[in-house]
Amino acid sequence: MLVLGIIPARYASSRFPGKPLVDIGGKSMIQRVYEQAKKCDHLTEVIVATDDARIFDHVTAFGGVAVMTSTNHHSGTDRCAEVALAHPQYHVVINIQGDEPYIDPEQITKLAACFATPDVQIATLVKRVKTEQELHNPNTPKVIVNKLDEAVYFSRSALPHIRGEEPQNWLEFYPYFKHIGIYGYRADVLQQITKLPISALEKAESLEQLRWIENGYRIKVAETDLETYAVDTPEDLELLK
Repeated sequence: MLVLGIIPARYASSRFPGKPLVDIGGKSMIQRVYEQAKKCDHLTEVIVATDDARIFDHVTAFGGVAVMTSTNHHSGTDRCAEVALAHPQYHVVINIQGDEPYIDPEQITKLAACFATPDVQIATLVKRVKTEQELHNPNTPKVIVNKLDEAVYFSRSALPHIRGEEPQNWLEFYPYFKHIGIYGYRADVLQQITKLPISALEKAESLEQLRWIENGYRIKVAETDLETYAVDTPEDLELLK
């Protein structure tokens, strides 16, 4: 099975312009993500997908592989689909977040391993919620998982609602999971889901994976114990340093 790792990276972030190129201990963020991804033996190739020449030139300068993509994409998934279409030899595509400079290669391996089962269409990772702050933080999407280890629903709210109990005590009554935002897709499924129109649930929660569920696609989940540290703002970068 040939697996392509793609790192979408764009320069024009509203909250942190130029984020992929910021320095973290002598290396750019995108270089750190790329080098971590390259450590994963399950990836046949790793490519940075960008719409900005500055990022493209930087990646090629440190010896990485980059491709230029359209400036019209609305998500990293769309950017991955464009690259995957130009590389039809790959069976599975892993969408690696470009703002997690210390992503553990074990997480990529765990995700890629999901596709050893032939009927897996899409896969992602989840992690057990440990704190009340995480549980009730709308910036931390939660996942309801069924007995087949598939995602039933993603929400910014804490679901399920524990009837008759105070919200601060909910973790005592149910094993909540948060979403770790790395995805894997069968190559053909990736092309299909990017052609779907925005759905009502996706619009309500601002979570694109709900579009896939609404249209009948199944999302396999694997549990990880490893934490991820994303950089969304300059403040996040200072905390990481």
